[in-house]
Amino acid sequence: MTEALADGADRDAVDAIIDQWYAVRPDLDTAPMAVFGRIYRIARTMGDAVERAYTPYGISRGEFDVVATLRRSGAPYTLSPRQLSATLMLTTGGMTGRLDKLEKAGLLFRTPDPHDRRGLRVTITDRGLALIDEAVAAGLEVQHAALRGLGEEEVAALGALLRRLMAEVQGA
Repeated sequence: MTEALADGADRDAVDAIIDQWYAVRPDLDTAPMAVFGRIYRIARTMGDAVERAYTPYGISRGEFDVVATLRRSGAPYTLSPRQLSATLMLTTGGMTGRLDKLEKAGLLFRTPDPHDRRGLRVTITDRGLALIDEAVAAGLEVQHAALRGLGEEEVAALGALLRRLMAEVQGA
């Protein structure tokens, strides 16, 4: 039977895990599981949902990230493969595979770097620009829908708390 919590929410799978740990190890403080278990599950669920939103555009989440990074860079929407790799935390080999696929799809092109004979520049095409503008809107629509149960102030407060937590975790 589902038990309602003090804030009116129903118990979830993370609560069940915490209860199980309490039954076998009541000495443990499982409060971090309540936070990180939910963050992990939300990230997986939303990652999959956003990936489905990109499917009609013929791109995966990883490919979206490459084209979106170029778009966010501003005109002329050009970066080096090294800059893309650093931004997306990808190896150069992983980046090359994505670039090959996206270039073949006509979403970007590579040209020699005029300032480095050994370097390349990656530029989004007009087709890639149009596609990413639609795909980012579709992904945001999914994310907005997930947040509909929260008010604007709650969304802002949650974002601020997660920013502080991320800074703490990344600084550790």
